[in-house]
Amino acid sequence: MCGCCQIELRRISNMGKRGMTIRSLLAFPLVALLLGPAIAAGSSEGHGRGGLYIYFDPIVAQYNQSGEEFRITGHCRSACTLFLAIRHVCIEPSAELRFHAGHDRNGAVGVRETQHMLNAYNGRLRSYLLAQHAMDSFDFFTISGRDMIHKFGYRQCPGT
Repeated sequence: MCGCCQIELRRISNMGKRGMTIRSLLAFPLVALLLGPAIAAGSSEGHGRGGLYIYFDPIVAQYNQSGEEFRITGHCRSACTLFLAIRHVCIEPSAELRFHAGHDRNGAVGVRETQHMLNAYNGRLRSYLLAQHAMDSFDFFTISGRDMIHKFGYRQCPGT
C-alpha cells in the first residue's frame, strides 16, 4: 500500500472515531468500485495522486474487458501507474509518471505490494525500474510521458 493509501486509511479510521458506523465503513469500498470507472472517464484525470489498489484494479479490469482506450494524462503517480496494465492504454507525451515501492500494512516496503505494481508494467519498463532501484524506496522516480513512449514502447495518445 502506498503512502497516499495510508493517508486515506487514516482518514477513514478517524471518521470511524467520529461516530461513523461500521455499515458506512463497509459501504465505502462498494461506493469506490461503483464510482471509480465513472470518475476515470477514459483517462487518468482525477486519479493522478494515486491511492488504494481497490480504486484502480477495477478500472483496469473494466477497460481490459471493454477494449476501450484509456489515456494517461498529466501527473500520474503511485497506484495511478497501475493503469499501464490496461491493454489499450496510451500516454500523452506531456504526462509525467512517478513510481515508488509499494507499502505493506505496517508502512514498510512491501514485496507483494511492490510486485503488484511491477506486474502492471511491460517488461522493458519493469527491467529498467528494477535496474535503477526505483522500486526499492518510497522516493518518487519520475519518467516523462515522452520517455514512456520512446524508450519503453507505450503507445502515444492520438492527437497529442
